[in-house]
Amino acid sequence: MTAISKKIIELAELVKQNGGRAMLVGGCVRDELMNVEPKDFDVEVYGIEPPKLREILARSGKVDVVGEAFTVYKIGSNLDVALPRRERKVGRGHKGFVVEGDPQMSFAEASKRRDFTVNAILKDVLTGEIIDCYNGRADIKDKILRVVSKETFAEDSLRVLRAAQFAARFDFEIEAETIEICRSIDLTDLPKERIWSELEKLLLKSEKPSIGLQYFYNLNITDQLFPELAALVGVPQEKEWHPEGNVDVHTLMVVDEARKLIDDLPYSKQITVMLGAVCHDFGKPATTKFFDGRWRSHAHDEAGVEPTIGFLNKLGIFTLDGYDVRGQVVQLVRYHLLPGMFYKSKPGDGAFRRLARKVEPDLLYRVSKADSLGRNPEWLPKEKWFDAEAQEWFIERARELAVEQKAPPRILLGRHLIELGLAPSPDFKRILDAVYEMQLDGRVVNLDEAIAEAELLIEKSV
Repeated sequence: MTAISKKIIELAELVKQNGGRAMLVGGCVRDELMNVEPKDFDVEVYGIEPPKLREILARSGKVDVVGEAFTVYKIGSNLDVALPRRERKVGRGHKGFVVEGDPQMSFAEASKRRDFTVNAILKDVLTGEIIDCYNGRADIKDKILRVVSKETFAEDSLRVLRAAQFAARFDFEIEAETIEICRSIDLTDLPKERIWSELEKLLLKSEKPSIGLQYFYNLNITDQLFPELAALVGVPQEKEWHPEGNVDVHTLMVVDEARKLIDDLPYSKQITVMLGAVCHDFGKPATTKFFDGRWRSHAHDEAGVEPTIGFLNKLGIFTLDGYDVRGQVVQLVRYHLLPGMFYKSKPGDGAFRRLARKVEPDLLYRVSKADSLGRNPEWLPKEKWFDAEAQEWFIERARELAVEQKAPPRILLGRHLIELGLAPSPDFKRILDAVYEMQLDGRVVNLDEAIAEAELLIEKSV
């Protein structure tokens, strides 16, 4: 049983003393029934009028009020308290609702506004009694997502993306009629921040994000919101490793492989790798052609940059936690073939150092490795599977050179030129850049050597 915090139990006791009933609702109940420890809690209070509820909550300490029209009270970082409420669609978009709180509402009516049956289960805080008006427990057992109300589900178009996100997170199937309802819903009213919120959960909270991305196709999400993903369907994969040979199939496999490679990364870099995996073949629809007896996608890496930028624009992704996610994802797409190319050509150390100025080699290694491993369908005999030998060689070299996360810092700085008697001028950048290029090639390894080279360059410019 979920360990309900002392403050929730104390609140429920106060509600009971005043003639009401406090019920846990939504995801926290669903998670407990799935043997997952909830992190956040939602409580609906029945039988208590708003002024009295506010008075009760005030005894718990600081209370933040969200949404005056229907009043949700936030207590601490993980508890929301509200009255049961009904919602009525009156306009376009996620704000186009009239919401009415009603403490006398029945459990069935209050639960009817929820999206899926698995999220429409209530639990009495004090007694543990489960109220399941729409058979959500059976759907949890059967791993099925099913709408609660066919009449009201479409009022919030975000629920279509939530269906895909939940299917991926919980490895659930979406019931056939629910799929048809989702496919009929216009998604163009969704703001980018809400779209990103669901995609983020799909990519990071799922063991197999491909389940949710496949539902993006099945639920008509890609056609409406992500033409870059829709365009991958029907594009032959170069080596024809799959009977269907389509790049969309490969992309979903790559995303699943990438998900296995990110748990040791900070959040911003996890997102970067996952988006790099999603976007890595966006250039193939424009470049894939059949010649010399096989399908080829020459220069699809560079061709993928523009659609990747368009995709990220739809999500509003730029920086996260100060990290340049957008810039790195674009470079991951541009250079995702380079680890394999380096493995074949065995370039010098300078090539690795210069690459690290453009993209983080460790993240490139992960996306490139996922790309290789994402060419191994289950039906293919294992002796024919692709491995990651090239990528492992690549990251080992990057680590040996200490550039797996960034290029080496400049040894020679502007202040060193000033100490040599050179006044700030356009020559500064020319000399600093020239010495840095020597450093990247390994011709300059310490400050004395850097200063000596700078002195030669200064003499030539006099």
